[in-house]
Amino acid sequence: MDILQTSILQPFVNRLTSRSILNDDERSALLRLPGQLKLVASHVDFVRPGEEIDHACFVVEGLVGRFGQNADGVRQITCLHIPGDMADLPSVVSPKSGWGLVSLTRTKVLRVPHAALRSIAAKHSGVAEAFWRDCVADGSIFSQWVVNVGRRDSLARLAHLFCEMAIRCEQAGVGDRNSFPLPITQSDLGDATGITSIHVNRTLKELRTRSIVNMRGGVVAVSDWERLVATGAFDAAYLLLDGPSPRISAAA
Repeated sequence: MDILQTSILQPFVNRLTSRSILNDDERSALLRLPGQLKLVASHVDFVRPGEEIDHACFVVEGLVGRFGQNADGVRQITCLHIPGDMADLPSVVSPKSGWGLVSLTRTKVLRVPHAALRSIAAKHSGVAEAFWRDCVADGSIFSQWVVNVGRRDSLARLAHLFCEMAIRCEQAGVGDRNSFPLPITQSDLGDATGITSIHVNRTLKELRTRSIVNMRGGVVAVSDWERLVATGAFDAAYLLLDGPSPRISAAA
């Protein structure tokens, strides 16, 4: 049954306003978006590559991986989505999914109809602009993930991933750069960084031995943020979190 999810959708509004300026009417319209809550067990593909979908998935609780896979079913996680993320906002204009979404933990998603998202974008130019900018940020993150897998060694890959998730969790208010939740298995970390789970284990041990990071019980504790940043050659600019950009559309 469709329901109004004002409190549930507040983190999505917060995410959009971290990069875009929205007026009160636009914020209120976003909070009134209809949706259907769905509980997903851990490690279930709830959007499959090539599937035609009529909704976008907003992450309410849990951790979601976006992935692609080859003909043998071997997959590469290409982004992690935390609470507050609309994991597949681009599907609004491209309903045949070019990727899959998997729950990496027990997850709760709000399925927001494409029709409602298209309608609010048509009525509110500021919302359309915010959606556009959010998709640009999504593409920027994806590009950095390609660099991470293709051009960094295993230690730098994990360090860079931890830096990104620390900043994103801090921005979303679910942790900070000293400690943040990352309830992910070593196998899934391997799929996210392009290394084996055995190598992930060794690399985590190396980061712990160097007193940089300790990961235990689904929580990443950062012992030395500056060394973590240096190890991952991390520059947060690609996250596009310098504050809301001026509106292109007519002033509200």
